[in-house]
Amino acid sequence: MQNPSTPLVKTRQGTLSGTAEENMHIWRGIPYAAPPVGDLRWRAPQPAARWQGVRRAESFSASSWQDIEYCRELGGGDPGRFSEDCLYLNVWSPASRAQPLPVMVWLHGGGYTIGAGSLPPYDGKALASRDVVVVTVNYRLGHLGFFAHPALEEEEGERIYNFALLDQIAALQWVQENIHAFGGDAANVTLFGESAGARSVLSLMVSPKSRGLFHKAIIQSGYTLPDLPREKALAKGQLIAEHFSLPQASAEQLRAIPADAFWSLTAPLTIGPAPIVGDAVLPQPMLETFFSGRQHPLPVMIGSNSDEASVMAVFGVDIAGQIQKLRRERRFGLGLIKLLYPGVKGDEALGREVCRDMAFTTLGYVVVQAQQRVGQPCWRYWFDYVAEAEHQTYPHGAWHGNEVAYVFDNLDLAEPVRQYANERDRTFAGPGCRLLG
Repeated sequence: MQNPSTPLVKTRQGTLSGTAEENMHIWRGIPYAAPPVGDLRWRAPQPAARWQGVRRAESFSASSWQDIEYCRELGGGDPGRFSEDCLYLNVWSPASRAQPLPVMVWLHGGGYTIGAGSLPPYDGKALASRDVVVVTVNYRLGHLGFFAHPALEEEEGERIYNFALLDQIAALQWVQENIHAFGGDAANVTLFGESAGARSVLSLMVSPKSRGLFHKAIIQSGYTLPDLPREKALAKGQLIAEHFSLPQASAEQLRAIPADAFWSLTAPLTIGPAPIVGDAVLPQPMLETFFSGRQHPLPVMIGSNSDEASVMAVFGVDIAGQIQKLRRERRFGLGLIKLLYPGVKGDEALGREVCRDMAFTTLGYVVVQAQQRVGQPCWRYWFDYVAEAEHQTYPHGAWHGNEVAYVFDNLDLAEPVRQYANERDRTFAGPGCRLLG
């Protein structure tokens, strides 16, 4: 007889034991692919090895290599320990369920350089209590996740640059094969993500390798940054190899570079990373595919926050300077911008709204039109809620990523809002979670 405090499930790889917490069964650190280390670096993820007996899935796995202080400040908390062996996922499932439940698979944000599925804001307990099975995923970050080099192109097999996207696809394949054992419905999978996670959802909506692996999509604060062309990616890979004194690098030499050597690289070697167009995962640019209405036909929800431009300032974009540049160059566009934003005074305020809409809001229009072309519904949302104690901190509206704690109903876990969230904020988080779910 199964011990209710240690729920057991049988997957294709073997039996897993989890934990029972407040009417919730949780499995942490489940391998969905083999460790992408050694000769498997910069290769498609391979199936996880089978095991004998019962494997404990009670602790989160290591995260992909990243800047820990950067993640603590902007990424949602402490990502824990790091390893190139990072392809693991986590599952939250209600302990009592009469039938297979809808599945929600979360892809975290962080600019493809920071983050993990184990971060406190992504704890799936509250969201899963809405009668869904929640899955959060780790994937390769930075140059381990997106990389091109002539030596790798010479290898046999498919041409691959987007290893992080392939990791996400492998996680979705794992869900299709195993989620029934956790009480989930493999025919009702919603893929959702924020920022780089949202950008990943968009990429998977156009990738031939992800067709049929998910059935609905939620895109939170996806951005219009274009894919990196193959030629630029190859040139960047060559620069990185030269940085490590490997001007004529072989694939073997590249794979011997220590995994922790990549995240600390400085510009221009750190520019990006972004999905790379021209491989088997992303043969055509994402935006071009949406413009032509060739994305996978499935229902979509897409939206953004009222003050997305604040995050652009963090990354060095002079939002007031964008307007000043138009004025110096006597561009016709400045007059049009003032016509479109009547009543907005000052270069900073105007630049804030223009940059927000160019980088985030307009993507919603593109996706809505693309959905019409394929005859699929599309819902749009606009998130403008700021916790009452944060009104002075965020005077321009909801910052990039502010909605995540409300989606997961995790105000008591997410920093810094957990320090001052009141009952009105928590009341909003509950219905907000149900709305986006």
